[in-house]
Amino acid sequence: MNGYAGRILYVDLTEGVFEARPFPEEWKRDYIGGRGLGIKLLTDMVDPATDPFDQKNVLVFASGPITGSGFPIGSRYDVITKSPLTGTTTSANSGGEFGTSMKRAGFDAVIFSGKAAAPTYLLLDNGAAELRDASRLWGRTTRETSSAIQADLGDDRIRVACIGPAGERLSRIAAVINENSRAAGRGGVGAVMGSKNLKAVAARGKERIAVADRERVTRLKTEIGKKIRENAISGEGLPRFGTGVLVNIVNENYILPTRNFQTAHFPEAERVSGEEMAGTILKSKVGCQACIIQCGREIELEGEVIEGPEYETIWAFGPDCGIDDLAQISLANHLCNDLGLDTISTGATIACAMEMSERGYIPERIAFGDGEMMLSLVHRIAYREGIGDELAEGSYRFAERYGHPELSMSVKKQELPAYDPRGLQGHGLAYATSVRGGDHVYGYMVSPEVLGSPEKLDPFTDKGKAEWTKTFQDLTAVIDSSGSCLFTAFPLGAADYAAMISAATGVEIDSGKALLIGERVWNMQKLFNLAAGVTKEDDTLPRRLLEEPLGEGAPKGRVWRRQPLLDEYYRVRGWDATGRPTPEKLRELGLEQMIPAAAGAPAP
Repeated sequence: MNGYAGRILYVDLTEGVFEARPFPEEWKRDYIGGRGLGIKLLTDMVDPATDPFDQKNVLVFASGPITGSGFPIGSRYDVITKSPLTGTTTSANSGGEFGTSMKRAGFDAVIFSGKAAAPTYLLLDNGAAELRDASRLWGRTTRETSSAIQADLGDDRIRVACIGPAGERLSRIAAVINENSRAAGRGGVGAVMGSKNLKAVAARGKERIAVADRERVTRLKTEIGKKIRENAISGEGLPRFGTGVLVNIVNENYILPTRNFQTAHFPEAERVSGEEMAGTILKSKVGCQACIIQCGREIELEGEVIEGPEYETIWAFGPDCGIDDLAQISLANHLCNDLGLDTISTGATIACAMEMSERGYIPERIAFGDGEMMLSLVHRIAYREGIGDELAEGSYRFAERYGHPELSMSVKKQELPAYDPRGLQGHGLAYATSVRGGDHVYGYMVSPEVLGSPEKLDPFTDKGKAEWTKTFQDLTAVIDSSGSCLFTAFPLGAADYAAMISAATGVEIDSGKALLIGERVWNMQKLFNLAAGVTKEDDTLPRRLLEEPLGEGAPKGRVWRRQPLLDEYYRVRGWDATGRPTPEKLRELGLEQMIPAAAGAPAP
């Protein structure tokens, strides 16, 4: 089946049964796959009022038509669920080879409902599926789990996505890890997996992923590859220094959040940069399946070769915690991969605790710059030991517990990543309006506001930012749904993704149709969140970022200006003044059946 394996596997863990169903043609047309498919399934199957840890919540693993198709950097899959961290929809995106292996095993997506009576893992094996006992894997790290499953099945080519101790203990910042170091990290998807007693999903298969127009695909592969290689970001900066190349760039713009966003400039940034890594501990470049960028880093520490940290991780355990030791940051990253934790939320939660301690709001002594304490806390968070039990709930719940939720640098209870929005008005709008909480990849406005891609925008102005933010958010939904890597967005535009999807699937779409699909997905997520109780009041940033101006560099004296940005954004989106999609907008998107839900009535 062109671009698809053609089957979706429904797994009822409570009953221990599963059923493979055809992938409906209209879903391919309206949602593509990946994130779009997962959101369709979530909104169809889950009452927004459902507790994320309830058996009635579902967990979806979904690939897209570009995944494994042979297009450059087409290897992604998403994990979709109702987030235990935010209470919103969430989709956590990951690369590596697992998404392709799942498709070659015969399934575009797997939906888990219910809860297994005992620890379980799912094996997808050349068109067949089997639930297996995972009792002896419970308690093991992600690396140990993957190795044990491969050994048991006598095949090191099997690809495994699994949780570690953090997910088993329902840490709200737990991740799903595949191939030991690739993370579906955000929103606590690993905790939902743990709540279902699901330890892992393993996949292997030899099914060929057919495409509709092989000649067109071959031509597009050449064109896309050329654009990627000729772009300064995807063709030079990322391959040479990895995502850590951003450390110095962002710091020089005085928007690198430091010590829990108390400042936005880290004097020691050079010591933790991608350039420093390349000159000291870098062993080799690595990439996901079909990757021609190779932004991943393999490093060597104390004689052991491990995965090096990405930019967000460097920031979270580095400048945000006041730490300038690249080795300690790298060890924290390695621990998070092994224990199954989201590095952004883990580092940012520790930074919050450091400021809480600095101000005397908690009894524990947790100082900025203390790398050994930081490493200890990562371990304690995963195992919910001591104060780690409280930190495992994420920074908002931790800070709220001690009476100071304003010190959680989060949106909708999800920790913000590594860009200070006081110096980036458009990116601040993307943060505040994100339908999965504090986030950078659902609308990466850093690209035009800092990197000048596709054109350079003034980061300090409000003008035009609502339109740009909406376009980036809708485009990202398309990219996630297609199975492509977000880094392709530096050299590519909507027309390129439309062409790739059309060539792979045979369903012809243009750039306008592609963006309409992305907009449909975004509005579905928004409607689910509204029904779950997430309102206009939640479309904002922490008080510090609204009231405390930056003190250095070009953004000096600036805060993020919620109004009139938010009002303009709602207008551009076709929503009313309270942030609800209007009936006219929903009809335009083919979501007429959701009009009652948009008005606050129960969905039909």
